Amino acid sequence: MMLTCPICTAALSAVDNGVVCPAGHRFDRARQGYLNLLPVQHKNSRDPGDNQAMVEARRDFLNAGHYAPVAKRLAELAAERAPARWLDIGCGEGYYTAQIAAALPDADGYALDISREAIKRACRRDPKITWLIASMARVPLPDDSCQFLASVFSPLDWHEARRLLSPGGGLMRVGPTSEHLMELRERLYDEVREYVDDKHLMQVPADMHLQHSETLRFTLSLVDAQARANLLAMTPHGWRASAERRANVIEQPEPFEVTVSMRYDYFVLQ
Repeated sequence: MMLTCPICTAALSAVDNGVVCPAGHRFDRARQGYLNLLPVQHKNSRDPGDNQAMVEARRDFLNAGHYAPVAKRLAELAAERAPARWLDIGCGEGYYTAQIAAALPDADGYALDISREAIKRACRRDPKITWLIASMARVPLPDDSCQFLASVFSPLDWHEARRLLSPGGGLMRVGPTSEHLMELRERLYDEVREYVDDKHLMQVPADMHLQHSETLRFTLSLVDAQARANLLAMTPHGWRASAERRANVIEQPEPFEVTVSMRYDYFVLQ
């Protein structure tokens, strides 16, 4: 285990049912198996991150296999890079994380999210992964400790990501393109907002270079109302759009056809 103390950044060692640093900062392991390395002074609210309803909607939607091609391609790209240690930043309830872990059976895997509700569910997926409640702005891992980082639909602190990477290691960022869920957005809003899907390229540190980029695109047919409700609940459209328009999408009698379009960008630290 390579964890560092979120308060003083010293190395953490295993003790009883938790971890402790030389200064005596101690963190107990929850009964579900995760470690909470988010000190109260680093929280912006009492329960930061996604709430239970959002987490469960996303879990149910993903477990139904609607985004299975997205996870499959991410796992393939991770396996090609064969890291010794990897981290999923903003892992949510662990759907993508578990598939990365399955593709990298001999690697040391870590995953973090700021949401307790998400991590509580995530750690049921694979006990070999070190599951953490932690801030992506203060990741409790040492400098140069990871060869592969994944960031799937998650905000990202680029300089923190760069700190974690060892030279030659890289970050795989997966995010929506401007076409993603276009049919849904057209149904929910009078005017669909322009979405620039490469604006993150302006934030990349100077010594990280885009080595690989690809787009995965497919059409999803959401037959049942619950799947459509889950999709809305796990996206910002669940609270941005009017209740009436959301109900129209959920309750329509015919299957709802929607485009899924994801961009995979891999940045390598020189």
